[in-house]
Amino acid sequence: EKPFKCETCDARFIRKCNLQQHMITHLEEKPFKCVFCDVRFNHKTNLNNHLRTHTGEKPYQCDFCGARFNQRHNLSDHINAHTGEKLFNCEICEAIFLRKRSLQKHMITHLEE
Repeated sequence: EKPFKCETCDARFIRKCNLQQHMITHLEEKPFKCVFCDVRFNHKTNLNNHLRTHTGEKPYQCDFCGARFNQRHNLSDHINAHTGEKLFNCEICEAIFLRKRSLQKHMITHLEE
């Protein structure tokens, strides 16, 4: 279930932080267009992540069980099931943090780009 809904384009998200990051995309130019569909992105990294939904590429593999994922944050969530450790992921550059506050500080760097 994806309880967090964008009021601009009706996109839905599992996490509130993903919705908040998504909302920034409505305020910025989107020069990166998907070759498979009409979706556009403000960062090339976001386009590359999106392209995996079309290609089926899953480059992130769990060292514990071998499960594969198309997004680094999905792998982090999965690893949490093995370790019990909560990780916080940047949706723009895929950096991973152990503390929510560290992620929040990191996100400021993307707003300054």
